[in-house]
Amino acid sequence: MRSTALVRMPLVAVLTGMVVLAAAGCGAQSLSDAGAKNAAPAAAASPVPSDEQAKSVIESVKADKTLTSQLSDAMRTEGIKWTTSVGYPPMEEWGANGKEVIGVDAAIAQAITRRLGTGMSIQDQEFNSMIPGLISGRYDALISSMTDNAERQKTTTFVDYVKAGNAFLVKAGNPEGVSVPNDLCGKTVAVVASGSSAALADQYSANCTAAGKAAYDTLKFEGDSEANLAVQSGRAVATITDYPVAEDRAADPANNMAAVKIDGDESLWGIGIDNAHKDFATLVQKALQSLMDDGTYGKILAAYHVNGMAIDSASLNGGGK
Repeated sequence: MRSTALVRMPLVAVLTGMVVLAAAGCGAQSLSDAGAKNAAPAAAASPVPSDEQAKSVIESVKADKTLTSQLSDAMRTEGIKWTTSVGYPPMEEWGANGKEVIGVDAAIAQAITRRLGTGMSIQDQEFNSMIPGLISGRYDALISSMTDNAERQKTTTFVDYVKAGNAFLVKAGNPEGVSVPNDLCGKTVAVVASGSSAALADQYSANCTAAGKAAYDTLKFEGDSEANLAVQSGRAVATITDYPVAEDRAADPANNMAAVKIDGDESLWGIGIDNAHKDFATLVQKALQSLMDDGTYGKILAAYHVNGMAIDSASLNGGGK
C-alpha cells in the first residue's frame, strides 16, 4: 500500500478531448428533449493513450445515459477532474511521451468516466496533497492506490475498487516451492532495510520460531533493486514487496522472477471523493459496479497481470472496519 510518495512538482497530464460536442443534426426537437434537464451535450470521451495496455478494453465501454443525466452540469459538459500520484507502476506511470498517464488506475478512471458518459482530465499530484485538492474543489476524484481507512473517511468518501497486500518475488519457476511465509523458515530473504518489507520479514520470522522452526536469515539492502538482485543471483530465496509491484516485475521476462501472492494481509484501496459530494460518489460506485458486472473491470486488471487485486463489489467506505 502507499503511505508516502516522492515530492515532485505537479505536472498536468490532461487527457485531451475534453471538448464539448456540438449538437448533431438539425430539425424538429421533441417537447421532452426541449424540456430535459440535461439538454446541453456531454463532453466527448477522452482519447486513450496509445500505449495504454487496456486501450481496447476502455474504448469498448459504452455510456449509461441514466448515469450521465445525473451528473452535475459542470461534470457532464466539461468532464471529470481526476488526480493521481504518478510513479508507482503498474498502478500509475507515465506513458512513452512523458505526458500521458497510463496504468491500472488511469485505465479504471477512463472506464468509469466513459460509463458515466463524459470526458476527463487527470493531473499528477504529490500523494499527500490529493485529499486537500478534493476538499478545495480542485479535483473531483482521486485514484492512486490509496488505502481506504477510518482516518481518511473523516474527509473523504471512498469507492473501493481493488484489494492489495504483499507478495514474495522468487526466481522464475519458483524452484523452492514458496507458497506461504512459513515455507521460508530457515531460508534467506532479502528486504529493504527501512521499508515495510523488513517489518513483514520480522513478523514472518517470529511466526517461524513460535512454530519451533528456524528464523528467517534476513539480508538487508538500501533499495528494491539490490534486494531483487539478491534473488536473481541466488543469494536469497525471496524478497517481499507490494503485490502489484511484484506482478509488474514478474511480467517482464528480463527479470527472470515470479510473484507469489501473500494471502491474508490485504487492504481495500479506494477512489476518493470529497464528503460534500456523496451523490457523485454513488454515481462512481454504480459505474464501477457495472464495469465489474460486465467483465470490463476484470479485463483491465488482466491487462496489467494483477487479477489478484479484484473484488466483487464496489463498496462505499468498506475499509478500516
